[in-house]
Amino acid sequence: MKFGQWLGLIALLTAFVLLWSLRDALVLLFAAVVLAMALCTLVGAIRTRIGVARPMALLLALLLVTLVVVVVATAVIPPFIDEFRQLVLQVPRAWEELLLLLRHSLQGASQMLYGRSDGSLDWLKSTLAIPTSGPPDLLGRLGGGALGLVGVAGNLGAGLLQTLFVVAVSLMVAAQPAAYREALLLLAPSFYRRRLRQVLVACGTALSSWMVGVLISSLCVGLLAAIGLSLLGVKLVAANALLAGLLNIIPNVGPTLSTVFPMSVALLDAPWKAVAVLLVYILIQNLESYVITPSVMHHQLQLLPGLTLTAQLVFTVLFGPLGLLLALPLAVCVQVVLREVLIHDILDPWKRERGRP
Repeated sequence: MKFGQWLGLIALLTAFVLLWSLRDALVLLFAAVVLAMALCTLVGAIRTRIGVARPMALLLALLLVTLVVVVVATAVIPPFIDEFRQLVLQVPRAWEELLLLLRHSLQGASQMLYGRSDGSLDWLKSTLAIPTSGPPDLLGRLGGGALGLVGVAGNLGAGLLQTLFVVAVSLMVAAQPAAYREALLLLAPSFYRRRLRQVLVACGTALSSWMVGVLISSLCVGLLAAIGLSLLGVKLVAANALLAGLLNIIPNVGPTLSTVFPMSVALLDAPWKAVAVLLVYILIQNLESYVITPSVMHHQLQLLPGLTLTAQLVFTVLFGPLGLLLALPLAVCVQVVLREVLIHDILDPWKRERGRP
């Protein structure tokens, strides 16, 4: 290799190292872009319905978002926090009740198989024993562990400063999206800027479509969960339904976590209610996967299930909890870039060149 090629390789490796060291800041910038795209989607809807200029539409969008935040903060969050606290306290009690049911079932099975005097399954029964001689704050520790597990979504941010940074950048981008897009295009070679502009527009369209689809899907899941839990007579319906709608944003992991709390509450009433809640949530997730999502996203970007799961694992390892929350929008952009740049711009022309006689 010549000196210039070595120099270019060193510069490329240095750029990769620099980007890796700045990955936390880059994921915050991407979060700001996702929030800005949500604002731009709302601004576009307002301009289509009312026909006002973009600054006025942005002002109306901000007023609408502020109104929604104020209503949620005053009317929804206080009762939700109270019910959520009760939910967290129910989890250790439900676990104790589950262990008791398992021990009773195991005793019945042991009597049927080995008789009353046989102790072949004593080791398993001792494993399922309810810890009564442990430290007095064991249930408190268990409740604190459950609270830490389900409170991951509330600890994704890196603090108030980072949140303010994301909000400020998103507002700046939403005010002048075209200007920031053109500034980004200056980093690309001149011959590829027109094509890159098309790719960025495609990424923005895909993100907007995905966000609208996820919003409709989460609202439907929360409503169905509220109806199902009300019909079964499970307590704390509002908190469970709101959790089901919010956690639906995180595929695979979110629906599983949202099932734990209503099952814990139902188990304290009757074991059959816990099984019924599990069946209801399985039915809701199947309706969401095969009916609701295809209906609201039939003209929008479809994410492959394997790509979704891989993106969650990879981005969580790379960026931590915030990567898990942003895994889906990141996967949307990655899929568009791979399709437009790698396949259409690189592989398809290469295949045509190779196929010429």
